[in-house]
Amino acid sequence: MKRAAREFIKAALRSASPRPSGKAKLDALKRQNGQYTLVMRGLSDGVPVERTEIISVFSQMIDPYSEWDRFLRLAEQPHLQFVISNTTEAGLVFCPESMTEGEPVESFPGKMTLFLYRRYLTFRGEPDKGLIFLPCELLERNGDELRDCILRYCEDWGLPAPFIRWVNEHNRFLNSLVDRIVTGYPDTEADAWFAEWGYRDDLLCTAELYHLWAIEAEPELEEKLPLRRAGLNVHWVDDLTEYRLLKVRLLNGAHTLMTPLALLYGLEHVREVMGHRELGAFVRRTIEDEIIPSLPVPEAESRRYAESVYERFLNPFIRHRLSDIAMNSVSKFKVRLLPSLLYYRDRGETLPQGLVRAFAGLLRYYRVSRTEKGYEGISLNGDKYRVNDDRNVMETFAYVWGQEQTMSWVELARRLLGLENLWGTDLAAIADLSEAVAGHWERMEMRG
Repeated sequence: MKRAAREFIKAALRSASPRPSGKAKLDALKRQNGQYTLVMRGLSDGVPVERTEIISVFSQMIDPYSEWDRFLRLAEQPHLQFVISNTTEAGLVFCPESMTEGEPVESFPGKMTLFLYRRYLTFRGEPDKGLIFLPCELLERNGDELRDCILRYCEDWGLPAPFIRWVNEHNRFLNSLVDRIVTGYPDTEADAWFAEWGYRDDLLCTAELYHLWAIEAEPELEEKLPLRRAGLNVHWVDDLTEYRLLKVRLLNGAHTLMTPLALLYGLEHVREVMGHRELGAFVRRTIEDEIIPSLPVPEAESRRYAESVYERFLNPFIRHRLSDIAMNSVSKFKVRLLPSLLYYRDRGETLPQGLVRAFAGLLRYYRVSRTEKGYEGISLNGDKYRVNDDRNVMETFAYVWGQEQTMSWVELARRLLGLENLWGTDLAAIADLSEAVAGHWERMEMRG
């Protein structure tokens, strides 16, 4: 049954590059006849496990920028039912652009708008020719976001009202959430594996064992897309809220909790942090004593998920770089950790010191100055590091930290916490928070 289900899924998949920069990967996939090797490694009940699989699900590889009409002709296939995407969060946005007949548009939602329009025209708006979209981008309610972007393109490009009704009434845009740590090409191990396997794979990829895909839809869709029968950890659910909260606030939240502090102390990888005598205990204690109590999820379920996160972070095969996780840390903190901090503020409770320490670490990590190479900070050990974030965010931090000599640390903390454009609220108004942040800075500098 699993094999039959896998073959069912394989028969339907085509791959198209969402951005012009993806052409090299698409060409490499073509050279390898749509196949690549995936090595999955991790701990299962504390025991190291490694599995290797040849992924061969792609029947066609299409570059929409040089094969635009071929791409659109896929919409004319009468048996097409599903469109699965993973363009990253930055790709699932509305970007105003012009539409010229016969020429590709750049945005993914724009492509899908014209794809659907070709299908609508081909089948004269037949109700049963609508599609089911399964976006995997890590955005809250990603299906709703994709639909809204498509409708904005419809309006912007003046597409006919009957087509817009057909999009709304006969196509489905399902919200979904994916959860897996994918670590990409293993530079240090690839050549040894190639010698052992007897072939080279330029698209070799590594990932952890754990995977989850939760889809907000009725379980009956399994009959059309038999993912569970294929042996995959897929859940058809009524509401994604609980799944999203656990992933964003515990797994992603733990990353944001540890990363700025760990980089300031000179650590490089997630597993190194979890094995660190002091920081490892700090991460666990903050998750269990401060974040879990702030979640509207049964405590037992939250703790089970947290234990699985620890095991994933301790995976001996994964070198998950903190510098990669650190990108755009301000927006990540706002989504992942700030809601837990505000939970205690809203209830008039004592400040959660683990979260405050993490916040202080984040603000200290953004103690940057602008250089020819970008924005640089200096760790507690005196080493330079690069910080990557939105330009306005970086300019703001560089400006405020540049006035450090004219203010006390409490005043500086109050300035940073009061940046409502960054946090969405005036955090300087939280009693004792500025003083607590400044206190953590002082202890960091003494330790450093």
